[in-house]
Amino acid sequence: MQSSDWEVLNRAREWLALGHRAHLFTVVKTWGSAPRLPGAILVVRDDGQLVGSVSGGCIEDDLADLARQQRLPASPTVLTYGVNQSEAQRFGIPCGGQIQLFAEPLTDVQQIMPMLESLQQRVLLKRSVHLHTGEVLFNPVQPEGPPYLQQDWFHSYFGPQWRLLIIGANQLGCILASMAQALDFHVLMCDPREEMQAQWQVEGVRWHVGMPDDVVLEIQPDLHTAIVAVTHDPKLDDMALLEALKSNAFYVGAIGSVNNQEKRKQRLQSFDLNETEIGRLHGPVGVRIGSRTPAEIAISILAELIQERAQIQQRGLWPAAQVQVAA
Repeated sequence: MQSSDWEVLNRAREWLALGHRAHLFTVVKTWGSAPRLPGAILVVRDDGQLVGSVSGGCIEDDLADLARQQRLPASPTVLTYGVNQSEAQRFGIPCGGQIQLFAEPLTDVQQIMPMLESLQQRVLLKRSVHLHTGEVLFNPVQPEGPPYLQQDWFHSYFGPQWRLLIIGANQLGCILASMAQALDFHVLMCDPREEMQAQWQVEGVRWHVGMPDDVVLEIQPDLHTAIVAVTHDPKLDDMALLEALKSNAFYVGAIGSVNNQEKRKQRLQSFDLNETEIGRLHGPVGVRIGSRTPAEIAISILAELIQERAQIQQRGLWPAAQVQVAA
């Protein structure tokens, strides 16, 4: 299952291949209430057709009208919606909200192929566009954060900035791996059982062969890493948790009932984990939505991951190497 960015850019590729012109819009920054986070993308075709979104819909409608009137910018430009109260109401932006967009024309398939390839290969790519010359640079990077403006350059990212290590290649693990990829997680799988490896069929997932505790140490979890154990086998799940709870992973969870989680915590106390580390465990894993089937449980887990990820983004816990400069 591909990410939403891949779907948007692939549709743009099809349009350009047919001879259409288009514009790519990226949310740079928001103030107040805004429906989309920085990094959200929208492509508007020259006849007003569009794919993707940057707001609740009204800004998209305005950009589509501008496209039909051939009034979209002919060079890279920064646009701001919701500057005043009347404009905020006109475009359906919540009171006081503002959205800064980076707009750039697309005329050739080759402009977007590196982004599509990075998304297909699940490699994080930094794309830098010069506001005056239109020059575009691509560089592979480690996770850095949301898009930003820096002097005469606009920097954005394509590819997964977040990782999810799943312990357990059972039915739940398969569904979770497939859904997580659509939510821009780079999915890693660990299950030392040979029979589970032999039946695996989900594409785009990187397998790590080894015991769960060794694999956790191997991937060096950071603030962009989540770890979820779903084997239902304490021997495997607990091995992963022993290292995961001591790591910098932003989320550590394990499947199991309330009673089983209490037993697990008692087992973990017999090792060198302190109360704070054990308290980081999300268990039972996921948001309480009354889930029963593997698909429902996967949704509940991903809902909690999205919630935790959004809180990190809103608190600004990204590397502080970026300097944002208003256009």
